Amino acid sequence: MPGHLLDLVLPPRCPGCGATVAGQGRFCASCWLRLRFLAPPWCAGCNLPFAFDRGEGARCATCLADPPGHAGVRAAVAYGEIARTVALRLKYGGRPFYAATMAALMQRHLPIDATCLVPVPLHRRRIWSRGYNQAAMIASELARRAQVPVALHALERHRATPPLRDRSARERRATVAGAFRVAPGGRTMVRGASLVLVDDVYTSGATAEACVKVLRAAGAASVTILAWARVIEDATD
Repeated sequence: MPGHLLDLVLPPRCPGCGATVAGQGRFCASCWLRLRFLAPPWCAGCNLPFAFDRGEGARCATCLADPPGHAGVRAAVAYGEIARTVALRLKYGGRPFYAATMAALMQRHLPIDATCLVPVPLHRRRIWSRGYNQAAMIASELARRAQVPVALHALERHRATPPLRDRSARERRATVAGAFRVAPGGRTMVRGASLVLVDDVYTSGATAEACVKVLRAAGAASVTILAWARVIEDATD
């Protein structure tokens, strides 16, 4: 059924609240205004937003003390009620078409030198139970829009890990340590590449940073982390 006819039968709904909207994937005005879009000024190392412009190349205290191994953490929006709802509806609600909504708003933060997209992988048991990997769906949509190759299976989560919520930062890092590896067939795509690691939500960074470590060890020239939403306590001053 053509898209416009389908919209007559099943009117498009806002990804945030479910209100009827003009087109698929569009937010209603109320939800749109409640999204906090991320953009400079931010830390040149980790893209943590600054409260004011500190000048080109300025870094936050954390990046000055311990420079990250990645090339930045970019996200379309800050994690909040609407961003969380969209992420959960994609992850658990059986609404995979929301991946296109996320990818459309993430595309502006895609590095211009990106040569390949790599989704954060799920363990095979998680894929069997859920039926899909939400990060892979977002990466595929982003690849289609930006015309950048995607390596869906270059990175593997070969060891299952328990949920990270309610764990300290140190416990999260310990939990995911050694859980990822580059698949033998993915090494040629990783070596020398400017990679973009794609995920739905960036929380503490433990999972993403474990993936970055493995990709860099396999010869990636750089790895930028790109997520739909990022947990931010507040802009740093």
